[in-house]
Formats: sequence, structure tokens, C-alpha cells
Amino acid sequence: MTFPVLETKRVKLIEITQHHVDSLFEIFSSEEVTRFYGSERFTLPAEAVKLIDMFQKNYLDKRGIRWGIKLKENQKIIGTLGLNGLQLKNKRAEIGYELHPNYWRNGYVSEALQEVLSFSFEKLDLYRIGAVVFPENEPSLKLLEKFGFAKEGLLRGYIQQDGEVHDTYTLSLLKPEWEESQLD
Repeated sequence: MTFPVLETKRVKLIEITQHHVDSLFEIFSSEEVTRFYGSERFTLPAEAVKLIDMFQKNYLDKRGIRWGIKLKENQKIIGTLGLNGLQLKNKRAEIGYELHPNYWRNGYVSEALQEVLSFSFEKLDLYRIGAVVFPENEPSLKLLEKFGFAKEGLLRGYIQQDGEVHDTYTLSLLKPEWEESQLD
């Protein structure tokens, strides 16, 4: 089973391997990145190793696909984006992503998200893509709403992180809505 490599104008979405441990550790050890991520920030490179193993296992078990976002200009991995909780039978998944703070507000996630949504609805034939977002994470909420994701509700006490309980919004985008937005 060949990992699907996707490409945009500025980024290449590639399989994450153990060659990317340092990049992932750098990203996930940033407090800015993990603040709204739902997990504690990394303190050891071994945590990045385990995360990569999990991404690979999820892909092999057809339960997820996680791409590394690689900048074409310098071949650097600047974040990841992908599908969690993939259920091909039920035609649904949840989208997730994070980006190194040095690359925020440059449109890289938008570019990658456009490509992954196309792949998800057209190649995987998914019907629903959900997202779970901290209410305080306004940039992420704005990004998803720009792509047509609709808020479905507030999940109270949904995530525990750093010893605190957090509410999250749940959002979704359905295939007919995506197709409609592509006609504009």
C-alpha cells in the first residue's frame, strides 16, 4: 500500500518517518503549538518517535493518514495534517493539524487543507469530515469556517490537558457542501 503523496504550489504532503523525529520534536515541544492541541508538549525526542510510530500504525490499520507538511523551498517539515478516526465503512474522519509557529499566518495549512479535503472527498469517498477545536483557538476556527465547516455544538469537558478539563467545539463538513463550494 503506497502512501499517498500530495502536492500544492508551495508544499509537499509526505509520509512521516523516523527521519523526521527532530522536526516533530521541535514542533510538539513548542508550548504555542500544544496550547490547544489536547496533549502535553513534548519534553523528550522519544515522544516524537512514539507519535511517528502511531501515525504509521494508524495508516497501516486504515484508521488514519497523517502527512508531514514539507516546504518545497527548503525541504523542511513545518507541521503535520491529516485524518484521525478514519472509518472508510462509515465514510467519515476527523481532520487535525499543527504548524511550527515560525510558519503561522502564511497560508501553508490552508494550502495543505485544500489538497487533503479534495483527496478525502474524491479519492477516499468520505462523506463527513469532522473537527474538534478549543473555543479559544480562533485562528483554527476561522480557517475551518473559511472551508465551509459548520459548528455543530459544544462538547463540554471533552479534553483533559495539563491537568485541566476543556470544552471543545465540534465542526463538520459534508461532501455535498464541499462539492458546492468547489463550483464557486
